[in-house]
Amino acid sequence: MRDFFRQISPKRAAQDFAGAWHQPTPYRWHILGLAGAITFAMLYFLIPASTRVPPARPEITWISTFAEGRTEGEIIASNCANQALKDELESRLAQRAELRKEMYKQLGRATFIDVEAMEAEIEAEEAAEAAANPQPEGPTAEELALTIEEYCSRATG
Repeated sequence: MRDFFRQISPKRAAQDFAGAWHQPTPYRWHILGLAGAITFAMLYFLIPASTRVPPARPEITWISTFAEGRTEGEIIASNCANQALKDELESRLAQRAELRKEMYKQLGRATFIDVEAMEAEIEAEEAAEAAANPQPEGPTAEELALTIEEYCSRATG
């Protein structure tokens, strides 16, 4: 098989075609047209038409982690427990952020960096950014906390 492909050369094929084309044959245009038509017909009939298959319908798997017959009070109690957990996690994250800031301040002081000037600069940048991008007015934290408490009180009522 290797010997067969060694004898095939695109350069030699182009040279053979050029030599045959330059021969004074009255039928060379007819032969070229017939060769093109045969090539086109073979490609037309051998290449299948492309069709788009609609995607398969997804298989839905329902995951139910809650009991089906829960009462509204149980739902509210579970929501309040999740909210309390979320609040606790947020407070821990805020404490960690404060601790991290304090550690960076100590590191800055230990390396003779003017920490107070940097803090003032950061506060000025944050104030300028807050002035440039005003937050939409919404309920205050007290209003939200009152609403959550009222919501949670419905669980026992």
